[in-house]
Amino acid sequence: MIRKVLFVDDDQEMLQALKEGLEKYRETFTAVLAEDGIDAVNQLKRHPISLVVTDLKMPNMDGFSLLAHVMEKYPEIPVIIITGYSTSEMKRLAQEGGAVGYISKPFLIEDLAKHIMKTLRKESDGGTLHGVSSGIFLQLMEMEERTCTIRLHDKRSGMNGVLFFRDGELLDARVDEKQGLDAAYLIFSWEQVTLSIQNECPQKDNKINSDLQPIILEAMRLKDEAEDEKEISADDEQVEEIESIEESSSSVENVKRLLSREVGDRCGLEDIYQDGSMNAAIQTISELGMAYQYGALKVGYIDKRAAHDTIILPGEPSTIISVNPKCPRDKIIQVLSDYN
Repeated sequence: MIRKVLFVDDDQEMLQALKEGLEKYRETFTAVLAEDGIDAVNQLKRHPISLVVTDLKMPNMDGFSLLAHVMEKYPEIPVIIITGYSTSEMKRLAQEGGAVGYISKPFLIEDLAKHIMKTLRKESDGGTLHGVSSGIFLQLMEMEERTCTIRLHDKRSGMNGVLFFRDGELLDARVDEKQGLDAAYLIFSWEQVTLSIQNECPQKDNKINSDLQPIILEAMRLKDEAEDEKEISADDEQVEEIESIEESSSSVENVKRLLSREVGDRCGLEDIYQDGSMNAAIQTISELGMAYQYGALKVGYIDKRAAHDTIILPGEPSTIISVNPKCPRDKIIQVLSDYN
């Protein structure tokens, strides 16, 4: 599983240099860029970030404020601080704030890469599993009383989630903006996931307060309910489609009977069908007619100079009537005009 590392710096040249210089590590991690702390907060909402690398001195929201935000909202995400003002006091403040690493400017990109790789290795120090069922595996976490942070990727939906276990107890869960039970229900509905296990849990508070079994059962119930709703919706769409076809067929048959009754065998009817491809043009003609006070188009006649001429009956969709040029055109148009 390729990780995403968020780089935060108001120096655009620095960001681009980091992205290009770290391209060789793309099989392990990819770079997500943010120009300040506020941008970084938004990127954290959009992407499953595994590590934040941030400058300290930035406009709008500096690195210390971003560090505090990450520690509060995303305690499982480690932060490496970069600064051009390296002092022992600043290093102490960064570490006390929760940063796991500290690097001073100027630095070699290879040195930063070593910091990143070392930190990412810790993220999956408990191993990575592919194509497993989240519910069954996580019950094992409870039975073994594991303390860990688990990152999950659902192959079917493409979504990512995080679970926090302490002594086998599920403390919290997160999927995008969802947290707590709502996120747990979603995660436990995933069937084929990739799991990355970190053998530590930064989460302190218990926001779940429930055993795993009832959560899994409720997740399955909600999943079945959602699938039933999808089936009902699909059935409704199919019924609407059938009704639309039946309505279309009925409209065509009505026009056939009308011409047969009012014009008889002399109507010269060759073919009749419905087609919406000319609706836009018909709408434009109708609007022009209304604008010049002639009224909307009721029936259109097209002389193709071919074996058959075409009469158009506006509708949704329009009815296309192919007739023999020798037919009583005026009579047909009058009949259809009265009908429409």
